Amino acid sequence: MAAVEVRPGRKSDIRQSAEVLGRAFHDDPVMRWVLPDEAARTRGLKRMFATMNRHHFLRGGGVEVASAAGALGAAALWDPPGRWKQTRLEELLMMPAFVRAFGSRVGHGQQVAELMKEHHPEEPHWYLAIIGSDPSVRGAGFGQALMRSRLDRCDAEHAPAYLESSNPDNIGYYERFGFEVTGELTLPEGGPSLWPMWRQPR
Repeated sequence: MAAVEVRPGRKSDIRQSAEVLGRAFHDDPVMRWVLPDEAARTRGLKRMFATMNRHHFLRGGGVEVASAAGALGAAALWDPPGRWKQTRLEELLMMPAFVRAFGSRVGHGQQVAELMKEHHPEEPHWYLAIIGSDPSVRGAGFGQALMRSRLDRCDAEHAPAYLESSNPDNIGYYERFGFEVTGELTLPEGGPSLWPMWRQPR
């Protein structure tokens, strides 16, 4: 298998990385709760990830992609310290696409966003908002290469890192990189949980 290479994400990667992340999160418990219809979820996730990347993450310089033999297999969307809150302008630019992505379920998407905002730590940190690899390359080291790339920078800057795991199956994976669970956030109406995780620099 070709070596996995990590590089900064570019505007030209938006469509492909959104497709990869859409497939990566298709069976995620929180995404299933937001968009229970399979076809709507396939369309909606792609649009959501492309919109967030275009209007927020690329501007902050926290996007990285992993590829092998030229094929993009995974992407990570990070916010640098002090940059995790979307500006009012970013929110306005993204809202029309979010409404199209979620349709009548847009309120459920907002509930997830509000819950995460409410519990977000104030201490400056790198925020791993999204990381995912295409199911076709899972287990081939793409996610690991992306995690290592940015966490090495966190350690060099003596900066903590934070994420929310939306899938209990992934908690052990993040723990291997030094993240620790700090709580549990439960969505309303019998919805699933998210697990905030914090990592001290090494």
